[in-house]
Amino acid sequence: MSEERYGEFVLVRRHGHVAELALDRPKAMNAVSTAMARSIGAACAALGDDRDVRAVVVTSTHERAFCVGADLKERNSFTDADLVRQRPVARGAYTGVLELPVPTVAAVHGFALGGGFELALSCDLIVADGTALVGLPEVSVGVIPGGGGTQLLPRRVGAARAAELIFTARRVEAAEARELGLVDVLVENGRDREEALALGARIAANSPVGLRAAKKALRLGHGLDLRAGLEVEDAAWRSVAFSGDRAEGVAAFNEKRSPQWPGE
Repeated sequence: MSEERYGEFVLVRRHGHVAELALDRPKAMNAVSTAMARSIGAACAALGDDRDVRAVVVTSTHERAFCVGADLKERNSFTDADLVRQRPVARGAYTGVLELPVPTVAAVHGFALGGGFELALSCDLIVADGTALVGLPEVSVGVIPGGGGTQLLPRRVGAARAAELIFTARRVEAAEARELGLVDVLVENGRDREEALALGARIAANSPVGLRAAKKALRLGHGLDLRAGLEVEDAAWRSVAFSGDRAEGVAAFNEKRSPQWPGE
């Protein structure tokens, strides 16, 4: 396993074809400061360009929190001009995770609130343990979810449920979060990282060309009418149908062996 640090607060570990993006600001429970947001964006840009990466798992090094959201202590010192200048940096962190071209999994335990939950929502799948406490409480401090929450949450749980959760600013414990679809997999306490990495490994065993195309089709087709969505799917199919991965996959199936993906 290799490690690479992006700034002071983000650590990337490589587990074969799975990249683990670890939020590593334990003294602040991973509150997203300007510096940390910049590092998340930089790490995502590097991972997105790395053709050896087939899945990304977002984790936390803090024992009691995934991420508590924006660094409000830092924000408290901002002038209006500071806030305007910081906004593109903050957005870059969330869009960096959201726009990763490979499947992404969040491993959530403890607090995942505000921007912290938005980082998880930006992933394709969320694995949580029984300690997870999630929510978008921004209206309780006079703002709104600004890391994609107002758009990502209704896509997960529907417009009315998202409205209730955002307007009340309530926090949701793990069991209810699983019931509502706020998280996808609920595991034993302390096993969120292990299970998320195992899920990432199962994903990464598949064709890298197929994974990227399938994610693109899922993301671009969501919300379109059926006819338009099928056109998106057809375009994605055409992008893989004549690839080396497709040829290897068919050959491996017929020869009853594990595929050796060329990744092209």
